Amino acid sequence: MLVKGDGEDLAGYRIAAVVPAYKVEREIAAVLASIPDYVSRIIVVDDASPDQTAGVLVAAASRDTRIEIVTHAHNQGVGGAVITGIRRALEGGAQIVVKVDGDGQAPIEQLPDLLAPLLSGRADMAKANRFRDFDALGRMPLVRRIGNTVLSFLVKAATG
Repeated sequence: MLVKGDGEDLAGYRIAAVVPAYKVEREIAAVLASIPDYVSRIIVVDDASPDQTAGVLVAAASRDTRIEIVTHAHNQGVGGAVITGIRRALEGGAQIVVKVDGDGQAPIEQLPDLLAPLLSGRADMAKANRFRDFDALGRMPLVRRIGNTVLSFLVKAATG
């Protein structure tokens, strides 16, 4: 297998993490600190967050040179923030781009498992499934659960 849990086999790839950030002042520092070293670039998109997220990002970037902050003047939603981050990552030569939730909902320890089908050539895209973690699903607001259900169905329909 190409990917080991410690990420040692990932060091040769240019992996960028895109982190949309909106109202995540309490969680974002821990999320950024948890991103493994084999991720060579971290692009955080401050989506015009009205709280203190921007200040937390500046402090985190001063400790980790991989972090680049992109700031939206107006909130574009998570989709807009992800698109901005992916474009920046590809412009910078990333071979693989992963989206990391700014609120820490998705366990970063599972990243090597998500990357495995990409690195082995079995897939061009991989998406985590929050519906397998009933604890996380229970903590998710109802509107977000409905949105995730609809989006998951659409992705499945589009990709098989």
